Amino acid sequence: MPDTLKELRKIIDARQGADPENSYVARLFKRGRPKICQKVGEEASEVIIAALTSGKKDIIDESADLLFHLSMLWAECGVKPEQVMKELDDRMGISGLDEKAARKATRRDKKSGSAAKFPSKAKSKKSLLRA
Repeated sequence: MPDTLKELRKIIDARQGADPENSYVARLFKRGRPKICQKVGEEASEVIIAALTSGKKDIIDESADLLFHLSMLWAECGVKPEQVMKELDDRMGISGLDEKAARKATRRDKKSGSAAKFPSKAKSKKSLLRA
């Protein structure tokens, strides 16, 4: 999967400066970050609707649209797919509840000026989706 996202990013980067009349990617970049964010939100909503009302094929189709637009947002913000994958890798083996609490503590500590420690990894690796 990471290779697919990397390849998609290369295509997005290549089309970013293309003619907006001939490229959806260039047109969306020309409209700016707010429009790209709007598209990510729309696509996320469509995934949810498909999950609640449609079959597996529609969920797959809408998820692909979401990942495409999310990849555009990452490009707009200077985020690389491998950075997101590394973050997911770093979270493996950590309870989802512990990870979320650590993020909240880090945000709280940034406001107060102190540093929070991330919880240590659990001995048995848990799936992010099960945690």
